[in-house]
Amino acid sequence: MSSFTIMNIIPTPLLINIFLNTFLKSSMTPEGCDVFSGRWVRDEANRPLYEESECPYIQPQLTCQEHGRPEKDYQYWRWQPHGCDLPSFNATLMLETLRGKRMMFVGDSLNRGQYVSMVCLLHRLIPENAKSMETFDSLTVFTAKDYNATIEFYWAPFLLESNSDNAVVHRISDRIVRKGSINKHGRNWKGVDILVFNTYLWWMTGLKMKILKGSFDDEEKEIVEIPTEDAYRMAMKSMLRWVKLNMDRKKTRVFFTSMSPSHGKSIDWGGEPGKNCYNETTLIEDPNYWGSDCRKGVMRVIGEVFSRSKFPITFLNITQLSNYRKDAHTSIYKKQWNALTPEQLANPSSYADCVHWCLPGLQDTWNELLFAKLFYP
Repeated sequence: MSSFTIMNIIPTPLLINIFLNTFLKSSMTPEGCDVFSGRWVRDEANRPLYEESECPYIQPQLTCQEHGRPEKDYQYWRWQPHGCDLPSFNATLMLETLRGKRMMFVGDSLNRGQYVSMVCLLHRLIPENAKSMETFDSLTVFTAKDYNATIEFYWAPFLLESNSDNAVVHRISDRIVRKGSINKHGRNWKGVDILVFNTYLWWMTGLKMKILKGSFDDEEKEIVEIPTEDAYRMAMKSMLRWVKLNMDRKKTRVFFTSMSPSHGKSIDWGGEPGKNCYNETTLIEDPNYWGSDCRKGVMRVIGEVFSRSKFPITFLNITQLSNYRKDAHTSIYKKQWNALTPEQLANPSSYADCVHWCLPGLQDTWNELLFAKLFYP
């Protein structure tokens, strides 16, 4: 086990009892088991882990019930690994582990969804007057005052500096990433005890990526185009270098969440051509299913770079298990920031969001996996 465990964070009888009850009640603990290989099991008795209406922190882009989704089937699925049982998410244990600490999710809106899921899983244990959420430009901070703990989200869709770094206005089609610029954002991550990175979706603009050499302030900018996978490799190496220089392996943990799949082409799963996740309420049952939007080349880059890392990073491999969940996207059941045209209203697939996920839902499972890996690296 990693040195970052419950035993050397809060060695009290209460917490040790919680730990034992959570992880050792089953003989099939996650240690030595591939928790990312498994199947989805319907479990109406234990799902969802919270109600949408009970968590005021969910952004209107993710509140599917509030925005008219007619069924809740997507909320009732539990991930069952083939070789073990996932420990139940224990909010008391998680909050005690975070006592006096900072946890930060860094990345894009998909990582923000996982961040909000974590807040929803924990906030019920905290009295109303002892918690708050504030946003400061790229940083959102949830504070649990009695625990002297924060759970934070930092907007950095490429991890490196880019022309898409404004946390509110970032819909830029001509994306440019600045080489060697990890410290632009990284200075805001220093002092964090548990870091959860993600970056993928924003790189997927085509086969090539524009890279800035120099500064965005330069009058004459030197911009080169390189293959997307090479650009992604550059970002991964920069992230690992930053982690090695700034994180203490004895006191901190670093996670990286793999690519979140989208379901924009129903033909991928044998559906009708021209359709997508709209109106999908069932799971994909083919255990080998891999959507066309998930670049295996990027997964190979992650594997290559991480295998050479001298700093232990826990890889949350959520891609395959999320690939099965064409039912779990927000689709049309979200706040629409612009008025829909008659043409769109006549064809809901044309504006369905098949990238983001309803909460409660799939991303709670990502956090169950993070919870398990926090104690069984």
